[in-house]
Amino acid sequence: MNNSQSVGQQAGQAKAKAEEKGHQLMDKASNAAQSAKDSMQEAGQQIKEKAQDATEAVKVHTGTKN
Repeated sequence: MNNSQSVGQQAGQAKAKAEEKGHQLMDKASNAAQSAKDSMQEAGQQIKEKAQDATEAVKVHTGTKN
């Protein structure tokens, strides 16, 4: 094998490693984004439930509950 083939192989291997690393980083970023989305949805649901409970309490207190 001559020197240019060796350099070409090394370049190909470096490219493959860089692409794999890029895919791994994208997967990590995607997982982090999904986790953040899930956390925000859960927090939003909790806030909604607390607001509904507060509304219900006001209705009971003011006598406007059906």
